[in-house]
Amino acid sequence: MPRYGMFIDATKCVGCHACRVACQNQNELPAKENFNRIEEREYGRFPNFNREFLPVQCQHCDNPPCLKVCPTGATYKRKDGVVLVDDKKCVGCKYCMVACPYSVRVISEEHGVVEKCRFCIEMVEKGKEPACVTTCMTKARTFGDLNDPNSEVSKKIGKYKAKTLRADLNTKPSLYYRKT
Repeated sequence: MPRYGMFIDATKCVGCHACRVACQNQNELPAKENFNRIEEREYGRFPNFNREFLPVQCQHCDNPPCLKVCPTGATYKRKDGVVLVDDKKCVGCKYCMVACPYSVRVISEEHGVVEKCRFCIEMVEKGKEPACVTTCMTKARTFGDLNDPNSEVSKKIGKYKAKTLRADLNTKPSLYYRKT
C-alpha cells in the first residue's frame, strides 16, 4: 500500500503562486479561498539580503490532530495516508480548524463545511500528480509514495535531509521540506 507524500524544495520556489492558483482552479475555489499558501520570509542585511518562499498546505499527518477533535467523523485518514473531509458529515463546527497547527483548513462560505487540500486524490487515483506539482515551473514539488525507497520523492527526502514542519508537535507530516 502506498503512503502518499510530498517533497518541497523551498530553495527552488520563486513565490509565483502558480501552485496556489492551480489548486484553486482544480478545486473550483473562489478567489479568497485557498488550500495552499506561500509564506514569505526576508533575512540578511544589505547587500546580502534574501527572500525565502515556503509553500504550506495540509501536511496529511500520520497523527492528525484535526481527526481527533472532529465530533462527527467527517475528518478521516485513508490507508494511503491522505487525510480528507467528508462534506456530507461535516457540520462546520471548525474544531478541526482550531486543532490544525498548520492553519491550512478553510470554511467554505458557499457550503458551510470545512475544506482542505486532498492531494488531488481523484487525479492521483488515475495515475496523475496533484495540480500544484504539475504546474510548478521550477519543479520545486515532488509527489509520490513515501513507502517506496526507490521513488523520486523518497530519494529527494534522503538526499537533501528534508525536514517536516513543526516536528516537535509529533503530528508526523507527510510533507518534507528542503529550506535555505
